Amino acid sequence: MSREGSERWRDGLVEDGDEPVVRLRSWDGPWPDDDPDANLKVDVAAYSRADPLLTLTGLARSIDVPVGALVRYVLARWASGGSEGLLELGPSTVERMRDEVDRAEADGSDAARLRAYEVLRQQVTWLDHGLAHPDESYPAGGTDPPSGSGAAPAG
Repeated sequence: MSREGSERWRDGLVEDGDEPVVRLRSWDGPWPDDDPDANLKVDVAAYSRADPLLTLTGLARSIDVPVGALVRYVLARWASGGSEGLLELGPSTVERMRDEVDRAEADGSDAARLRAYEVLRQQVTWLDHGLAHPDESYPAGGTDPPSGSGAAPAG
C-alpha cells in the first residue's frame, strides 16, 4: 500500500479535547523487503514487545509526577533528539558530513562510499576526542568547575 493512501499512522491516535491521547500499540509489520524505512520498522517491531509503562509508572510513582506527563516528556525528548544533536554538532559539521554522503551517493560506486566512510570516521573520531581523552581536552579532566566559578553545575 502506498504511503500517500495509507491511514495506518492514525491507528492509536484519539482526539480528546485539548490533550492528544495515544493508545500504545504493539506492531510487527508487515513491510516490503525494499522498504527504505525497514531498519526503523524492525526496531519498532522489536521494541513493541516491551512494555514501557512498567518503567514509566514506577518512575512516575517514585517522583510523584503524573505518568502521562512523564510519557509526554520522554516522547518530546526523543522526538527533539535530532534537533538537539544538530545544536550540539553545529550546522556546519552536519553539512560537511551530509556533503560527504551526497558526493558518494552521486558517484554511486563502492569506492566513493568507502572514501566517504573514511572521511566520516575521521570526523567522528575528532568529535569523540574530548570524550575519549578528557584529560587532554579539558582542565581537570572534565570535572565540574571549582566552586565559586559562576558556572552552573554539570548535569
